[in-house]
Amino acid sequence: MADEKRPSRELVGKQIVTKEGKNIGEVQDITFEIRTGELVSLVLRNPTKYALQIGIEKSDDGFIVPYNSILAIGDFVVVSEEDLL
Repeated sequence: MADEKRPSRELVGKQIVTKEGKNIGEVQDITFEIRTGELVSLVLRNPTKYALQIGIEKSDDGFIVPYNSILAIGDFVVVSEEDLL
């Protein structure tokens, strides 16, 4: 993924899909390292049945999409399903 800088408001509400095109939900929030500002993960809102079926990690904040699973950000956030598990 290119190291572009984007305001967080551009990400919140975007659909998250796997590289195979399966919808898993949308971005609810962003988790980042306070000291460095580095993106750690996205918090998933409205997880689809598919997202629940593949067993995405759940925390107190909700379902977590780790930064290392993000392949691209455009009209959608595209993630690698293998890196979600």
